Amino acid sequence: MADDNDKPDEPTAKGPGVVVPEGAAGTPPASSIPDAGSIPRAGDLAGADAEKAAMVEQAKSRVAAVKESLGEKAASPQTLAATPAAPGAPKAPVKKKEEGPKPVDASERKLVKKLKAKFDGAVLEALEFIGQVSIRIEPDRIVEVCNFLRDDAESKFNYLSDLTCVHYPLGPEQPLEIVYNLYSIPRNQRVRLKVAIAEGASVDSVTEVWPSANWMEREVYDLFGVSFRNHPDLRRILLPPDWEGHPLRKDYPLEFVENQWTKKHLPEMTEVQREQLEQRRAYGLEILSVPQERMMRVILQSGKEVMPKDK
Repeated sequence: MADDNDKPDEPTAKGPGVVVPEGAAGTPPASSIPDAGSIPRAGDLAGADAEKAAMVEQAKSRVAAVKESLGEKAASPQTLAATPAAPGAPKAPVKKKEEGPKPVDASERKLVKKLKAKFDGAVLEALEFIGQVSIRIEPDRIVEVCNFLRDDAESKFNYLSDLTCVHYPLGPEQPLEIVYNLYSIPRNQRVRLKVAIAEGASVDSVTEVWPSANWMEREVYDLFGVSFRNHPDLRRILLPPDWEGHPLRKDYPLEFVENQWTKKHLPEMTEVQREQLEQRRAYGLEILSVPQERMMRVILQSGKEVMPKDK
């Protein structure tokens, strides 16, 4: 007979009539058992698995198709050696950059021939660029050539449309080139004369040929420093008479500079005022001309605030 204290072995399977107390080993509590409605049915699980499996099969088939296409494109060395490569489409020819027009020799022009025949050695060079003829003249013979072009019945260049200068600072011997643009009113034609001179040299004035050259030559004298012989009133036309330098030369500084004229005619500035003025120039707040510069110094010396501080 078995002892009353001995516990019977736990059955491996619980029958329908067996009652297991809550909290016994191996049995979850009643609160942890999910509701019957939340448990997925077998049919639902089967449908989700089938859809997932179908998506996986589609991805595999796409990968296989890509690999197959890459394998067809890649050819083995034996295949490449056995089969010559098919000629591809010919490449489009590279279009060269269109070059602009260039000056051409104008020695055969009728006007150039006439000048060469009339003035031996006066014509140094003749070029044509976009229909414009430019003739380089010996400096000492510019007046007689201009007289001829004005009075000749076939040319009739009776109007001096412009007289200017070009500075070539790297020119070895003749860095200054005076340019005469002539126009024939009755014939509606143009021609350009050029005269190259050395630094410090002068050229004859053409005011006797065209009186309008008076102010044009004064402007070239003022801004380039070219002196014209026999000019009736050769003096500066834009800058003060005692100004130093010629602003349209390539070697003239672009920024404002202090020179003897500014020291003589403008009030002195302290270091602080000079620094303030340079700061305003750096921000583009100053017009770099003589009247505004003088007014700015007067304002600074009087102690007024040009730019009130933000408060």
